[in-house]
Amino acid sequence: MSSNASPTRFRLYLNLIRWDRPAGWLLLLWPTLAALWMAADGWPGWHLLTVFTLGTILMRSAGCCVNDVADRDFDKHVKRTAQRPVTSGAVSVKEALALGAGLALLAFGLVLTTNAPTILLSFAALAVTLVYPYAKRVLNMPQAVLGVAFSFGIPMAFSAALGGTEWSLAAVQASVPLAAWALLVANLFWVLAYDTEYAMVDRDDDIRIGIKTSALTLGRFDVAGVMAFYAIYLAAWTALGLRLGLGRVFLLGIAVAAAQVLWHYTLIKDRSREGCFKAFRENHWLGLAVFAGTVADLALR
Repeated sequence: MSSNASPTRFRLYLNLIRWDRPAGWLLLLWPTLAALWMAADGWPGWHLLTVFTLGTILMRSAGCCVNDVADRDFDKHVKRTAQRPVTSGAVSVKEALALGAGLALLAFGLVLTTNAPTILLSFAALAVTLVYPYAKRVLNMPQAVLGVAFSFGIPMAFSAALGGTEWSLAAVQASVPLAAWALLVANLFWVLAYDTEYAMVDRDDDIRIGIKTSALTLGRFDVAGVMAFYAIYLAAWTALGLRLGLGRVFLLGIAVAAAQVLWHYTLIKDRSREGCFKAFRENHWLGLAVFAGTVADLALR
């Protein structure tokens, strides 16, 4: 390959994993790190922080590869996605899958430095990641599957911080308290909120090509649904945080997140593509507010 071709190929791979759109992996990172701080009851240490930060980035990138391969025939009919590398033919299916597998293996290498329960959970996380791209073909609310995939770092964070060395489901149950699974369910509603905003952007295209989305399922109640999802997420996350011993500073972070939800309503209430897409893209600030409140609360005890 010539010296001129290599950088071009590299740029295509960066486009494939959405390297220029860090909001995607930040949406996964903030709840995972918040859970890690909760599980460790404070600073979790550089090792676990590195594992979960890099692992989140790698798995989100691998997920983009799988998603683009699965959706290549749909994406060509959507103006916003028609020029994605796999859809346009600039990157082959084999290349995309090889890149995704390589990134997933790197992430698994990081997980191997933790403990047995976390390694076992990583297989379940991978399975959900692989299933999601196909859920939109059969489920009316495929964002729920995405919600599980995007929230699976939460129980893994608890198992990494609290888990032992035994290779068994009993060890997983012992290292992941019920509150961690409840946090996963609560976070799922946040994913439903922001991914419904995302689906509202492509509503017309999705109707035409026959993809199932939460925006289409909710119909004229889409805006109300998004706000309800946000409300459930914030209420549940607040109750669980308080149950885990967090206090006033944590509640301040929740309040900042709630203020952003009200702003998002102003962006999506008219259902404009620009407003809905902006609301989706800015959701990582909401997650940062909750994470920052969690960290500050634990640090100021």
